[in-house]
Amino acid sequence: MMNNRTIQKFGYARVSSKDQNLARQITALTEVGIEKDFIYTDKWSGKNFDRPSYKRLMDDMHEMDELYIKSIDRLGRNYDEILEQWRYVTKVKKVNIIVLDFPLLDTRHSSGGVTGEFIADLVLQILSYVAQVKRENIHQRQMEGIREARRRGVQLGRPRIPIPDEFHAVSDMVRKNKMSLREGAKVLGVSHTTLKKWIKEQQSAEKQRII
Repeated sequence: MMNNRTIQKFGYARVSSKDQNLARQITALTEVGIEKDFIYTDKWSGKNFDRPSYKRLMDDMHEMDELYIKSIDRLGRNYDEILEQWRYVTKVKKVNIIVLDFPLLDTRHSSGGVTGEFIADLVLQILSYVAQVKRENIHQRQMEGIREARRRGVQLGRPRIPIPDEFHAVSDMVRKNKMSLREGAKVLGVSHTTLKKWIKEQQSAEKQRII
């Protein structure tokens, strides 16, 4: 049974890594009236729902409160995960969700007897279906391309980028938090994902030597 407590507006902002910036999302949330004390932030991968601030947010929200996010992918990395969290927030917590970049995803309002929650659920289901079909089509084209390439005798896979001589010095600074991953990547002239992969391989090799 609902009491007369004031509906609280919450905001949630997330980026996937520590060297990314939350400012754009936080600005968008404050512009729609979310107080900074009620904006929860994580620098955490979308694949993990054990994010510290997200867990606190779930504990702090109550029925009929409102959760604002800049874009739908702040909830998760794919539509299966997004749907799971959407259902939990709206059905279990009974909290309204408002997606600033996608006005149809707003569970607060009704129109012509149709609830905003129903419209948002329907839109999400459609987006999830379209994303799934897209993934399947991409996979099918990839497999067809691989089969055709093999038929022609093409050697598959990109040649490995040679590791620069400066890698060990840069890796040491990144691992000691004296340089960000992106800064180190710029020094070496590679992408930050390549540098991250090299450092993981280096750490794995070190562990094997210890064993």
